[in-house]
Amino acid sequence: MALSSSPIRVVHLIARLNIGGAAVVVSLMAAHQRPPEFETMLVCGRIGETEGDMQYYAEQLGIQPIFIPELGRELHPLRDIVTIWKVYRLLRRLKPDVVHTHTSKAGFVGRIAARLAGVPVIVHTFHGHVFYGVFRGSHARLMERISIALERFAAAFCDRIVTLSDRLRDELADRFHITQKSRITVVPIPVDLTALIKIPRRAGTFRAAWNIPANAPLIGLVGRLVPMKNPELFVQAAAQVKAHQPDAYFVIVGDGELRAEVERLAASLGQSVIFTGWQQDMPAIYSDLDVLAVSSQNEGTPVTLIEAVTARCPVVATAVGGVPDLLSDGALGTLVPPDDAVALANAILAALRQPPDMEQASQVMRDRHDAANVTQQLGALYREVLAEKGR
Repeated sequence: MALSSSPIRVVHLIARLNIGGAAVVVSLMAAHQRPPEFETMLVCGRIGETEGDMQYYAEQLGIQPIFIPELGRELHPLRDIVTIWKVYRLLRRLKPDVVHTHTSKAGFVGRIAARLAGVPVIVHTFHGHVFYGVFRGSHARLMERISIALERFAAAFCDRIVTLSDRLRDELADRFHITQKSRITVVPIPVDLTALIKIPRRAGTFRAAWNIPANAPLIGLVGRLVPMKNPELFVQAAAQVKAHQPDAYFVIVGDGELRAEVERLAASLGQSVIFTGWQQDMPAIYSDLDVLAVSSQNEGTPVTLIEAVTARCPVVATAVGGVPDLLSDGALGTLVPPDDAVALANAILAALRQPPDMEQASQVMRDRHDAANVTQQLGALYREVLAEKGR
């Protein structure tokens, strides 16, 4: 059967466009899947009260999201019956060739709704997972087990699963048994790196805005202040760095449910820890950082690491999730064990004392995460599955 030359109609479905890597990635995917090859729509829910909003980013890229408010963050058995119905009705109206879901909540309800709506091809991307390091408290293990069971169930409703790294693919297939490895495709995430490539090192704009001395060592954490990101570990490491490097400053760029707790923990370090909240001019921040630190307990493929390395900023990160793949097992940045403040502090001090040459690492990131190349890989995946189904 000859394949049609008409555009592939794609619906990207994500729970919400809160500040974070997933929102950036999905917006870029939608923006680069343009006519004549694609006709693309982005469907999402509303962000939470304590979350930053990245709707502006999608709109800057020319994407006007379609909102289904119930696609929020938490799964809720009764409420999500309504969510599935609303997504089903929307998909019946849009008649896409491909539904591509992202994040846990949208992935669960979206895959079921897409199958019920008769969508030919259903793809789900794991930007990370919540199988460890996310939940806290006495019910954490129970919630992890429920999450694994739900993902195994939802995997039966899609044709392909996409992961952003080889290690994440191996975890899903071999450790958590979500689906067979043959049904999982690794595709790098697209990132708009243009401004990061152009900005010089130590431009000074960010330091001047926050009254940070031009020559002071500056170490940063960028991301949501949530349990998975383990910002407390960053502050613990900062205290040890400060003991050896008294003139050092630390910035925490982001916000979230743990902010008050982290601020209390950082109070003992005085004015050397600066909380900036959410920021939009990320190239200026990476330019002025001497080291970007990632202290997470669990990660998919952190966009912050891709951006920082592209901007030639040295990075130190916990070796969790897809981070070792992203940093080429330490060739592009320093890896340390999770939950080890001493190791994190020592790696930061080493990067301050002998800054690595980041030019080659920057070029690797540019080549790997170029949005046009990633879009071609996704298009090839869609066409492959459509052809398998005679579409």
